[in-house]
Amino acid sequence: MVDAILRAGVLGASGYTGADVVRLALTHPNLEIAALTANTHAGKPVAEVFPHLGLSGLPDLTRIEDADWSGVDVVFCGLPHGTTQDITKGVLEAHPHVRFVDMSADFRLRDPDTYEAWYGRAHTATDMQGEAVYGLTEHYRDAISTARLVACPGCYPTAALLALIPLARAGLIDIGDIVIDAKSGLSGAGRGLKEGSLFCEAGEGMTPYGVSKHRHMPEIEQELGIASGKPVTISFTPHLVPMSRGELLTTYVRTPGGQRAADIRAAWQQAYADEPFVHVLEEGVVPKTQTVRGSNHCLLNAFDDRIAGRAILVSTLDNLVKGSAGQAIQNMNVMFGLPETTGLEQVALFP
Repeated sequence: MVDAILRAGVLGASGYTGADVVRLALTHPNLEIAALTANTHAGKPVAEVFPHLGLSGLPDLTRIEDADWSGVDVVFCGLPHGTTQDITKGVLEAHPHVRFVDMSADFRLRDPDTYEAWYGRAHTATDMQGEAVYGLTEHYRDAISTARLVACPGCYPTAALLALIPLARAGLIDIGDIVIDAKSGLSGAGRGLKEGSLFCEAGEGMTPYGVSKHRHMPEIEQELGIASGKPVTISFTPHLVPMSRGELLTTYVRTPGGQRAADIRAAWQQAYADEPFVHVLEEGVVPKTQTVRGSNHCLLNAFDDRIAGRAILVSTLDNLVKGSAGQAIQNMNVMFGLPETTGLEQVALFP
């Protein structure tokens, strides 16, 4: 498959994650963009919606109903939650050869009742939900390689789980005492017009949101429960910060066995020794959003807390790349037997 050209479609190409999939696909040697949908901008050239993509000879945006999936090999979905289920089911039933990489939340939760409780509506494609593979590449690579439907994690869960899963599996942390303080750029709120995302509302300040009820919480708990073998409840508070992209999580954990930050770094180094996109920094080096902007990399480090028996974990990534579109491309590479780093070797953009 290494030399094959794959025809790709993007659902929701007028959103930030959809646009970043297109941006990354344009330099991917095995991808050709065949269809772009955006119902609110149907009929427009891409340049009218995203001028930075306008010199690339892309097809015009079209309505979902008018897209032709018959000649498409892979579909990337960047639609909002609640709109993906029926569309996914329709595409996969009509075109069994197509493989689907979903960046929405609709197939991430394994339990339909949990989905309904957190998203306020019943899941309408439970047969597909049972088929979906959770797309945290570093921990589900084998299952992803044969999957027809991959549900990419949310940006916050990606940064949280890459830090916590190896520690939960190794029993290095108290799984019942996890506090996550999360920060994300405004692109994480989507491109839709919202008062809270206006410059005068969001600039020169920082705002917590979804306090004690953010929809990424059950996703993190689900995967940590699998890793630890027991039910998990976390404390998680996200904040919007006035930057376009980037994400940083500061996670506070208890180490019941007296483990130190050095032990946590050793566990990460063992877990991610051969991973191209997850990196454990040297002792004392603080991860920064500036050093991953525009890249598919996640940086980790651990620090001893002044409180005995506790540690502070810091993880950072670009919410639109490793937290969404880049991870989607990474999963697609695995699904089609391509080198995993193909199209994703961009160095971070700094300053």
